[in-house]
Amino acid sequence: MSGGGTGPLGLDPDLLAILACPDTHHSPLTVDEAASELLCTTCDRAFPVRDGIPVLLLDEARHRTL
Repeated sequence: MSGGGTGPLGLDPDLLAILACPDTHHSPLTVDEAASELLCTTCDRAFPVRDGIPVLLLDEARHRTL
């Protein structure tokens, strides 16, 4: 990893490349910078990023409404 928090939401781009939803399908996550969240491409959950730390707990995620 590059060690720098220079990507979206202050996260390391290398870390973002490997993060996946913790649910059973393990889909890649995309970034919603405006909401400070990581979004699952399969189950439509939004995981918060707090102080530059992704909170990938299913109990902390919210289901997005489109």
